[in-house]
Amino acid sequence: MFQLEDIHPLSDFQRNAKSHLNRVNKTGRPEVLTVNGRAEAVLLGRKAYEQMQDAMEELAAIKSIQTSLGQMAAGKTISAKTVHERLRSL
Repeated sequence: MFQLEDIHPLSDFQRNAKSHLNRVNKTGRPEVLTVNGRAEAVLLGRKAYEQMQDAMEELAAIKSIQTSLGQMAAGKTISAKTVHERLRSL
């Protein structure tokens, strides 16, 4: 998933933040920032982050639909007429 050139020490990021931001925005690939040789953080460009957020929202919608379909299959539904009657009685 990550390429070797996308792994950088946090100290290098701290010294050259602007070039790192330019790189992630230009390539669209995330950077892994390390401390003492171990991955500690991932830097994403704005567009990549927005795409990830959109994908997460779509996944949440799909899960909601799957839950609803499961409830329908289990007979856990009420008719629209019943819903309207309940709303009118409020």
